[in-house]
Amino acid sequence: MTSVSRRALLITGGSGVALATTAALTWDRTSRLWWRVPGVDKQRKEGEVDQPGVRWIAASEANLRFADRPADYVIDRVVIHVTQSDFRTAVKVFRDPLHAAAAHYLVRASDGRIVQMVRDLDVAYHAGNRSYNERSIGIEHEGFVDRPQNFTEAMYRSSARLTARICKQYGIPVDREHIVGHNEVPGADHTDPGRHWDWKRYLRYVREARGGSAGAAGDPGSPGKA
Repeated sequence: MTSVSRRALLITGGSGVALATTAALTWDRTSRLWWRVPGVDKQRKEGEVDQPGVRWIAASEANLRFADRPADYVIDRVVIHVTQSDFRTAVKVFRDPLHAAAAHYLVRASDGRIVQMVRDLDVAYHAGNRSYNERSIGIEHEGFVDRPQNFTEAMYRSSARLTARICKQYGIPVDREHIVGHNEVPGADHTDPGRHWDWKRYLRYVREARGGSAGAAGDPGSPGKA
């Protein structure tokens, strides 16, 4: 228990002892629990995004955990997902607190536009594996795993620029060990991105963007260098 000094007693008087004691105990308890609350020292601005050219739409706070990455958890993976829905539905469910899942980014099929729904510094519940959630960025792509026509050139290019920027920012190697599918996460019961996702093409685009100017991540008019 934190003691209250004689000087504090003299200053506050008898009526202030309870207040002084309560304040001291609260500070002591808070200071001891401080390390358990990641992200509290980050200054957050409403609508702020981590990559240029993307739009902010906040996921429900029930679908993520506030953190202070990469200060508290190293970011060394990108996990590729497919929504199994259209774009509008994916946004809706990530904003639903009962869904219990969300990804950091969502890429639209028709034109490659990107929305960010969870900040990079926070842990999104996207991979179905706590360790992977803490260490990765999750990117969802509008579409269905059994419809290869959903995986458009605009989507591949835009997503590749985004992944290239993320890899550059966090020092992630551009290879299949560090850029993985949801189906490759240990313990995952999902099949996305599925057999129609063209990994060879995607990694080529990521390397092109990483080696050159990645442009604005969500801007369909800024392709990586060929």
